[in-house]
Amino acid sequence: MIKKLTLLLFVFTSVLNAQNIKTIQLRPKHSTNQYAAMVKLGQVLELSFDDLDADNKEYKYKVEHMTHDWKPSSLTSNQYIDGFDENEIFNISNSFNTLQPYTHYSVDIPNQNTIITKSGNYLISVLDEDYEVVFSRRCVFYEDITTVGIAIFRSRDTKSNNQKQTVQFVVNHPTLAINNPTQEINVSVIQNYNWNNAINDIQPVFIKPQQLVYNHTFKTNFWGGNEFLNFDSKHIRNTSLNIAKTERKDIYNSYLYTNEPKANKTYTYNPDINGQFVVRTLEADDANTEADYSLVHFSLDAFEPYENKEVYVYGAFNNFQLTDENKMKYNSVDRIYQAAILFKQGFYNYSYATLNKDNKVNLREIDGSFFQTENEYTVIVYYKPFGEIYDRVIGVGNGYFNQNR
Repeated sequence: MIKKLTLLLFVFTSVLNAQNIKTIQLRPKHSTNQYAAMVKLGQVLELSFDDLDADNKEYKYKVEHMTHDWKPSSLTSNQYIDGFDENEIFNISNSFNTLQPYTHYSVDIPNQNTIITKSGNYLISVLDEDYEVVFSRRCVFYEDITTVGIAIFRSRDTKSNNQKQTVQFVVNHPTLAINNPTQEINVSVIQNYNWNNAINDIQPVFIKPQQLVYNHTFKTNFWGGNEFLNFDSKHIRNTSLNIAKTERKDIYNSYLYTNEPKANKTYTYNPDINGQFVVRTLEADDANTEADYSLVHFSLDAFEPYENKEVYVYGAFNNFQLTDENKMKYNSVDRIYQAAILFKQGFYNYSYATLNKDNKVNLREIDGSFFQTENEYTVIVYYKPFGEIYDRVIGVGNGYFNQNR
């Protein structure tokens, strides 16, 4: 069955009280090119964010173990954490020499007060002084027990083989006895670290000694999408990559060149970082506290508005969510969609998405979908043998589509 992307309004990533919270990152510590919050058990993730109120609030973090399908697990906190599952964030620093003042918060997870002892899915939440959830992010701590081999092909579905890609993979488990794979193993496949498009509940096609084979033809089909658009504000005072004009007002304003819909155009390869972003500045030494913010103005050509649909700027900059902030408005005079969003200096990928009256998200209506698009796929293998009370993650594999395959 072909996977359809729908708007997932789960509480895990909803921003409840975070109007002034920006630039949330949860990534492997000391990694410059890894964007996924997925590390081996024992390795460290760094959670960081900015509060534009620019005061010192008493934020806390909370760590919760989840099931393979992101429901609270049956484990108590002392069964998966040695120490405290909830603690204050102490690493706080104020911005320096920026037009937009902010306070930067960061915490390592795990740390000496919170040692994670079990693999699995985890939900990391930040709480305010009233213990209300400000925001949450998903992450995965895995055991390196299996090896996952991944291959991505042009879809064999003749109706959409110009637009889709098929992910096939094998799970090798030479040191682990799996008695009933169809009941003990769950697998999730995600594209470009976007949990909204995950395909779950995938059963192996063949069960071999010490190997599970998932060479589905249709079940693991993904829309290829298109290469992401981008801009780079590392030099905030001047124009740079895809920034047409910069103005200094109360804060900096960066105006991007107007984009054109690409759905009916020929595919063109354009290197990207699959929707992610990197905070950076050429004008200071510490981007965490010295990178400034600018109001980035987006515009999209549209001869007429999309009927009964809303248009959004889409990307990892806000965890691939559709919110009022990244919603675009139609300008009937200039016949363009417009939006202005606050971004910290850096290199950002983005695309455009539409949302219809049934809350169905369409990522290809504006940008198109092509089988040639270079995407990254991640396979996560969960293991819950008979008698066990939680889902372990026993392997994670990554693969990139090669259009020359």
